[in-house]
Amino acid sequence: MDGSRYDFRTLAVSQTGHVATVTLARPDRMNAVTRRMEHELFDAMRSLDADSSVRIIVLTGEGRAFCAGMDMEELAGLPPEDIDDPAMTRPYRMSTRPDYQSRYGYFPGFDTPIIAAINGAAAGLGLIFALYSDIRIASEHAKFVTAFAGRGLVAEHGISWILPRVVGQAHATEMLFSSRKVSAQEALAMSLVHRVLPSEGFAEAVAEYARGLAEEVSPRSLRVMKRQVWEAPFETLAEATTRANREMVASIRSEDFKEGVAHFLEKRPPAFTGR
Repeated sequence: MDGSRYDFRTLAVSQTGHVATVTLARPDRMNAVTRRMEHELFDAMRSLDADSSVRIIVLTGEGRAFCAGMDMEELAGLPPEDIDDPAMTRPYRMSTRPDYQSRYGYFPGFDTPIIAAINGAAAGLGLIFALYSDIRIASEHAKFVTAFAGRGLVAEHGISWILPRVVGQAHATEMLFSSRKVSAQEALAMSLVHRVLPSEGFAEAVAEYARGLAEEVSPRSLRVMKRQVWEAPFETLAEATTRANREMVASIRSEDFKEGVAHFLEKRPPAFTGR
């Protein structure tokens, strides 16, 4: 199905071909997260992940920001016990390891690869969403800030685990302690993002990249490799190799493997089914 999908108040969800785009849609508040947006985002992601026609999900923001973090009006009145409220974490329990079942760190628990198209400022929770995405592509005008220390908070929602694994401990510590703004080019240099693209035509360029992933490589392979990459931090080399060997046997028996060989030999575009 192409065009607009679902009925959300804080998001816009659309699909073109095999690529679904989830847009955080509170531009007047720089797409700051509210309780409603939190629930709608999970509902949208879960629905898209369960849809076999969706091979890639792009997460972006409307207007000049990607996501400015938690809405300050809600944050100001947030009761401390809300952070550990079981009622908030229970809906996010999925059939994956507990490490990726947290309130905001659940993106790795989905099979579908997620691209964060960071069109502007990514602060606090916005940076968390980007870090738990599989690929991060930034506009040249994007800015990144942890924000937590500047608000009297701590390294929230697993960022103390994932940020050092993405940029290294030295960069992570400095970003967390200083709460300073990091430019797109500096983010690229420290591998916080994979690519930086011109702001003009940014959405179209990301969409074309996502289309290539959705159509030119095996969606089955992407699903399996995503699981391998996110499970690897908890495995020994022997365990990761054993998993790879087991998955290799299954992949050779798959339709996508047969198509991968056939389209190469026949010198034609692939027609992967994901099976």
